[in-house]
Amino acid sequence: MFCEVEFLAVGEASSAGDAIIVRYGNPTNYKLMLVDGGTAKTGETLVEHLKLHFGQNVILEDVVLTHSDNDHASGLREVLNEIPVKNLWMHIPWLLSAEAIHLFKNPNWTENGLNNSIKAEYSIISELLDLANEKGIDVYYPFQGAEIGPFTVLSPTKYSYIHLLPQFEKTPEANQELLESVNFWIGKEDSSIISQLMKILQEQAQKWIDESWNNERLKDGGVTSASNESSVVMFADVGEDRRYLLTGDAGVNALRWAAEYAESRGFILQNFSFVQVPHHGSRRNVGPTILNRLVGSIQPDNSPKRFSCFVSAPKDDSKHPRKIVLNAFMRRGGNVKITAGSNWLHQGGFPPRPGYSSTTDLSLYTSVEDYD
Repeated sequence: MFCEVEFLAVGEASSAGDAIIVRYGNPTNYKLMLVDGGTAKTGETLVEHLKLHFGQNVILEDVVLTHSDNDHASGLREVLNEIPVKNLWMHIPWLLSAEAIHLFKNPNWTENGLNNSIKAEYSIISELLDLANEKGIDVYYPFQGAEIGPFTVLSPTKYSYIHLLPQFEKTPEANQELLESVNFWIGKEDSSIISQLMKILQEQAQKWIDESWNNERLKDGGVTSASNESSVVMFADVGEDRRYLLTGDAGVNALRWAAEYAESRGFILQNFSFVQVPHHGSRRNVGPTILNRLVGSIQPDNSPKRFSCFVSAPKDDSKHPRKIVLNAFMRRGGNVKITAGSNWLHQGGFPPRPGYSSTTDLSLYTSVEDYD
C-alpha cells in the first residue's frame, strides 16, 4: 500500500495549527483522511485544496481531531459543511464528564451541571458534533487501539483522557490531591494575564547557546498542557518498510504511553519513513529519552537521512519550531521540513504532485535556545 502525507501551511504569527491530508491505497484506488483542520481561516482554503487535488466530488473516509484546541478544530466546520465525510473521530469532553466527576474539586457537581459547564466551553466541538449528526456522519472516540484507515491509535486510553479532562484549561477546578494519589497530576494550565506576560518577558530575554552534533542540549523533563497530552497519537505500517507516526500536540507523557502500547502490540518503532514533530516543534513536548525510544538514537555525523520529518509552524512565529528540537530530530536521522507558509508532501509511493519540489535539507543549527 502507498501512503502519502501532506502538511498544509496553516496558522499565522503565534497562532499555529495542524491540517494534514493522508492518502492511502494506490493511484487509481485510494481513500483520504484528514487529521485536524487548523484555524478558522484554514477551513475554506482546506476545502478548495481538497477539491483542486482530488476532484469536486472528493469524499473523506475519516476526519480525525487529535484534541480539542481551537487551532486544530476550527477549520473542520467548513470541511464538514462542504465535503462528504463518512467518519468523524474526536473526543467530546462533556460526554465523558460523568465518568470524571469524582476527579473535580467541587463535590457538589451534578452530572448534568458538570456536563453543561464543560459543554459551554467547547462551542466548536459542539458545532462539529451537531454538523455530524445533521449530515449523518458516524462519530467515534479515537481511543487507544482504534483502527482508523491504515492507522492504529496508540494514545490516549479512555482512562488517561478521563484523568486529564479535569486538568484542561477550560474545565472546572480539578481535585489535585486525588489525581496526585493515582500518579496522574499533569497540572492545570495558567492562562491568566500575568502568566501570559511572564511568557512574553521570557521570550524577550531568550538566551542562545552553542550546540554541535555530539553536544545535544535538549533535556528530559519537558511539561506541556493536559490538553496536549490528550492528543491522538497514531501509528501505521502499510508494508514495504513504510511506517508512519502522527503525534498532534502530544507531550512526553502521551508519547511514552504511545511507545508502551506500540511495544506491547509488537509494532516496529525506530524505523519510520515519516514522523510528525509534535506541537509545532515545542521544546516542552519531547526529550532525548523519548526520542531515542520512538525514533532511534543519535546517528553518526553525516549519516544518511532515515526518515522524513515535518513540523507545522507559521512562517512568522518567533517561538516555533525550536531549533533545539529540530536538531534533535536531525541527529536521529530526520530529514526535517517546516511548513512556514509552504505545503509539504511526503509521497509515500504515490507519483509526484504538481507544485511540490525538493529543497535543500536543513543543516544542524550551531546556536539554539537556552532554557532552564
